[in-house]
Amino acid sequence: MIGSDIEHYDDEMIKVEFFPNRPDYFSVEGITRTVNGFLGIEKGLPNYSLSKSGVSITVNPELRDIRPYTACCIVEGISLDENKLKGLMDFQEDLHWVLGRDRKKVAIGIHNLDVLKPPFTYRAAEPDKFSFVPLETVEKMNLHEILEYHKKGKKYAHLMDKFDKYPLITDSDDNVLSMPPIINGELTKLTENTVNILIDVTGTDERAVNFALNIIACSFAESGGSIKTMEIIYQDRTVETPDLTPKKMYVNLLNARSILGIDLSADDVVDMLHRVRLGAEAEADDNIAVLVPAYRIDILHEVDIIENIAIGYCFRKIVAKLPQVATVAYPDIARTFENRVREIMIGMGFYEVMSLMLTSESQHYANMKLDEDEHVMVAQPISQDRTMIRKSLMNGLMEFLEDNKHEELPQKIFEVGDVAYIDSDTETGTKIIKKIACAVTHSNANFTEIKSITDSFVSNIGLKMILEPIDHPSFIKGRCATFKGVSTDEEGNDDISMGSVKGFFGELNPEVITNFELEYPIVAFEIEFNG
Repeated sequence: MIGSDIEHYDDEMIKVEFFPNRPDYFSVEGITRTVNGFLGIEKGLPNYSLSKSGVSITVNPELRDIRPYTACCIVEGISLDENKLKGLMDFQEDLHWVLGRDRKKVAIGIHNLDVLKPPFTYRAAEPDKFSFVPLETVEKMNLHEILEYHKKGKKYAHLMDKFDKYPLITDSDDNVLSMPPIINGELTKLTENTVNILIDVTGTDERAVNFALNIIACSFAESGGSIKTMEIIYQDRTVETPDLTPKKMYVNLLNARSILGIDLSADDVVDMLHRVRLGAEAEADDNIAVLVPAYRIDILHEVDIIENIAIGYCFRKIVAKLPQVATVAYPDIARTFENRVREIMIGMGFYEVMSLMLTSESQHYANMKLDEDEHVMVAQPISQDRTMIRKSLMNGLMEFLEDNKHEELPQKIFEVGDVAYIDSDTETGTKIIKKIACAVTHSNANFTEIKSITDSFVSNIGLKMILEPIDHPSFIKGRCATFKGVSTDEEGNDDISMGSVKGFFGELNPEVITNFELEYPIVAFEIEFNG
């Protein structure tokens, strides 16, 4: 009922999948908070009291180009046991993945406050001048040694590759709390006896840093902790974190009725929003003022509030209705063409795959040996591998082959899908283009094979190929060609070809193949359709 999938349950355990748009559900306390609303135990906006700790952390200006932002707080009076410690570590790592892009954007440290002496300093440290005992070790290491020898250091060393100095958080006695985003110090390790903690969040995106702190702090408050703010002293400003001031938004009653198809009163909507732990109050002109708590990062627009009204109402209670519209249907020309294309590929023994339009710069450019150029970026990506909209289908096929390399060969796959290009001449600033791509892998895959496949495909859509050699970074030099398809008769064949096609095919560069951890030769084509 709260928007999650129950995968399995028995007498002792329930396994539930929560989606990345609700990172506040990654802790037991966050789930309990929402369920309490549904059960009527605690409804409406949660209220978390804040008090000033009088503790500060000073941010060194040298961090500006390394990892410039931090948000911190103190939580007193917590209670931990073995299960809670494990849950807290899982919660922390889930936030690293969802908000932090595997620590690149946001990294979180949670420390035993009682072994430290404030105030604190967030500095850019020279690697050889500071040593401390990192978590899960007993010997001191300097910052270089941690990156070279420690398990976590080796895993995340790539985040520090470009820098001569590394981020470090210390107390007034130069005790090291953390080397973000790599590892915390053993000194501040949490135990079942820990009562008071300091939370530090560092990163490259101040908004994401503050969101992460809000989510963690509110989770501790739900289990009885008292939140105390800290002063973050930058060179040009001082801020106090966390800021748990709710965001005020509005939802129109008529819009909610129209979208949900339910005849709701203002009082109904207010009650439903209280059930999902939002603040709500009816105002004049069918507007409802909504207070969004600081841990809800998913509510950006009025439609998000309307979705929460539906959740509060319960989706199961919404009755399906046929629209009162009489229409005569006919096949869409574009879809007819796509289906024709699919039939051709399946007839040649290919299996269709469907991948996400979202990808990452590393997969789309670096792994394909391409120079990064202008592309449509995702404003608020939920993970580090979904940061842009694809301009090509090729890397999606390669990712599929990588995920299925344990399957028997040969493998012959294709995809028909949309790609997006930046285009200032369009109203939206982007241009959507339809493409098809295929890939074949086995021990003897070669240029002749893919040329034959491409020629057969183009012939089957009523065109013939005009070829030209091309050097393409993703393909072996001398084993790649570009082509365009032209009509085979004077009258054309618009019902099948939809105009013209152009594309390229060839034998993939071995470096590209190894970038996707594959072993056998791969040949592929990619074709763009122009109406």
